[in-house]
Amino acid sequence: MKTHQKSTARGFSLIELLASITIIVLLAGLIVGGLGYAQDKQAREKAKVQIALLSKGLEDFNLDNGSYPVGTGSGTGRSNMLYQRLYFDGARTNPPGRIYVAELDPNNTSQGWIAGSGTAARINDPWGHEYRYRSGRLANGNINPSAINPDFDLWSIGKDGRHNAGTNASPFDPNHADNRDDIRNF
Repeated sequence: MKTHQKSTARGFSLIELLASITIIVLLAGLIVGGLGYAQDKQAREKAKVQIALLSKGLEDFNLDNGSYPVGTGSGTGRSNMLYQRLYFDGARTNPPGRIYVAELDPNNTSQGWIAGSGTAARINDPWGHEYRYRSGRLANGNINPSAINPDFDLWSIGKDGRHNAGTNASPFDPNHADNRDDIRNF
């Protein structure tokens, strides 16, 4: 007598499928969260490098001209002046003059930090906000009372796009919630 064995092809149960999908979703969430953290860290490091490049250019400008570019206040519009002094003024003369930060060339930079062109160009941080600049001296040679450094202050307002100068404008509080993500040379 022949005995037939029934082959039972067993698939996944609903519980096993739900458990697998749950694990996959959790792992995907961890990866996405980690990528966001890595991108934020990369942007902060890029801002630090850009501030170092601009600071070196400002030091070279000071050596050649005997002073840093005059910039009062701490609002927007200062990055345009920095662009003019550190790149554009040297690039537009014939023969070319001194270019203090070659990475500011909007046509040949991998930094992606120039918005606009010509005299309207400005230098942006990795989050798209203008870099802030304040010189330590006023145009008349007096000390700038709002400056923290005697030379110059240069900073990014960070990812949140907010900055609080405090009640007395100098020095601003680095522990204020609006300033915690600022990246600065001081």
